[in-house]
Order: sequence, then C-alpha cells, then structure tokens
Amino acid sequence: MSLSASARDALASFEQAAGWEQRARLLMQWGERLEPLEDGQKSEANRVHGCESQVWLVAEQHDGQWRFKGASDARIIRGLLALLLIRVEGLSSAELAQLDLPGWFNQLGLGRQLSPSRSNGLNAVLQRMAQLAAGA
Repeated sequence: MSLSASARDALASFEQAAGWEQRARLLMQWGERLEPLEDGQKSEANRVHGCESQVWLVAEQHDGQWRFKGASDARIIRGLLALLLIRVEGLSSAELAQLDLPGWFNQLGLGRQLSPSRSNGLNAVLQRMAQLAAGA
C-alpha cells in the first residue's frame, strides 16, 4: 500500500527526530495542522466512541477515495489523529480495511509511546472510518 506525499513527509520528519521529546513536539505540530471542523460537525453523531478523549470524525468520498476530517479535545490525540488521517488520505475502502495501524505508528517511532487506552482509541477511530466507508 503506497504512502501519500504527506504521509511520506510525516515519516521523514519523524525519522529525523532524536528521542521522544522531539517526537512529542512534532506530534503537537502535526495536530495543529488539522483542518478545523465546523461547530456543527462536532456533534454526537460524529463522535467516535471508545476514546477516552473527545474525538469527532467526518468522512467524504470523492472519486472512490476517502477524505476524513477529525478533531479532538486532547493535544496528543490531535497529533495522533492527524498522523492517522494523512495515512488514510486517498485510500479506497478496501485499502482502508487492510491498514496496519500499529505498523504505521511503529514506522513513525511512536508505537512504544502509545498507551493501551490511546491504542484502543486509535483503533476505535479506524473502525469508525471503516464503518463510514462500508456504509457509503
């Protein structure tokens, strides 16, 4: 499964980070790049259940490819969400279902920093993406 240009950029910047502190800073910076959701999109219908933090997810399909937007009230989660969103950018429903989420975060050097609750939350986001894609 090929990486989008922005996913390759993320991978390159995280590969250059020396240690957890630099990665944490990068994570916050990526989180700040998230396209903001409109107030109406932060609704209960768009909320991802299974996350300790508040997370909202909106999906649009263009020419068979998925584009997701998301938001969170937690800075670290916003960063992780941003990295997840760029990883799934432009994937088809079939590719989305095949995504190796732990593998992606391990490539970024973030796998060991994901607590079980964060991993569960990210998996909940990925499952919600798959549900939205399957329901289209």
